[in-house]
Amino acid sequence: MTSILIAILATLGAVFVLLAAVGLIRMPDTYLRISVTTKAATLGVGLLLVATALHFFDHSTTSRVIVIILFIFLTAPVSAHLIGRASYFIGVKLWKGSVMDDLRGKYQKNSHILKSEIDDTPEDNIDHTRKEDWDQP
Repeated sequence: MTSILIAILATLGAVFVLLAAVGLIRMPDTYLRISVTTKAATLGVGLLLVATALHFFDHSTTSRVIVIILFIFLTAPVSAHLIGRASYFIGVKLWKGSVMDDLRGKYQKNSHILKSEIDDTPEDNIDHTRKEDWDQP
């Protein structure tokens, strides 16, 4: 029975890692790629690690797996957020089909200040719809 559970967890983990790889190729912009890889890869690696802990079934391996899963679950969302924020601030444009830009008008490109409300100095704000705010041709 344990070997069946290990096989199911390992297969699901591999499927989620595969979906993360496919999502990395198929998603149209940086922000969607970050989202899909963070969620799917984190879940996939977590399931693979749980399968590993069940397979070896000793305290040493299980404690290491728990620490690794905790580390991945804490660091993956933070790193994805920082990569996405840095990408936005350097001017990586959104996909043309994006519906909402939550940071539009809130980030000043010259002073690097991010405000929670739309700023009253629009000439200093990053706007990904204006061609002159893009660093890319």
